[in-house]
Amino acid sequence: MPAQPAAPPSMRDRYRAQVRQEIKHAALRQLAAAGAAGLSVSAIGKELGVSGPALYRYYASRDDLLTELVIDAYDDLARALRGAAGPEAGLEPRARLDVLARAYRAWALAEPHRYRLLYGPPLPGYDAHAERLVTAAEAAMDLLVEVIGEVDKPGGAYGGPPPPGSPLAGQLTAWAATYRPGTDPATALRAVLAWSRLHGFVSLEIAGNYASMGIDPDPVFEIQLAGLIAL
Repeated sequence: MPAQPAAPPSMRDRYRAQVRQEIKHAALRQLAAAGAAGLSVSAIGKELGVSGPALYRYYASRDDLLTELVIDAYDDLARALRGAAGPEAGLEPRARLDVLARAYRAWALAEPHRYRLLYGPPLPGYDAHAERLVTAAEAAMDLLVEVIGEVDKPGGAYGGPPPPGSPLAGQLTAWAATYRPGTDPATALRAVLAWSRLHGFVSLEIAGNYASMGIDPDPVFEIQLAGLIAL
């Protein structure tokens, strides 16, 4: 028998989804204004014209709301990266790494409050390593490990791979297995170094450090990107 079409969501379900989305939008405005530490359910309720406790019908706690915002941000970042540097782009490996890095920076500059939410210090008492969050984070990192693995290895810009059998080699192998089983320690190390350099640059940029130094970040990024691609 042919599969029966799914029943459309009820009016109540549609209303609930709409309210949850409005709560998220209000929370994102708070993030932009005051950071994750300033996220307040009571303030969101006041903005939306309802009591703070009434919002707990839609999100069990502030941390529950925060988790949804983090997962949404990871999903958006992964979509931006895959849209620019996914296999469908038909680019050779080094060009993929180039556009991936540029897309990463562009997303961070366009969404600085959400970028800080993902990669800033965790809030006290909040479990930033919960399974749902780790799973959401994998999509973006999986693409980086994939692209790094395709780039020809130039042979030692950072001293070569970790010694076989060393604790670091084992740690890198275990870490990379989360994203791409079978990734060798050298590729995993290059992915970690590439992400460290990229994250360090955009974190300084969105914090305004280059501006306070009177330095245009664009040419600095081009130099950084050339070094990143040579990893």
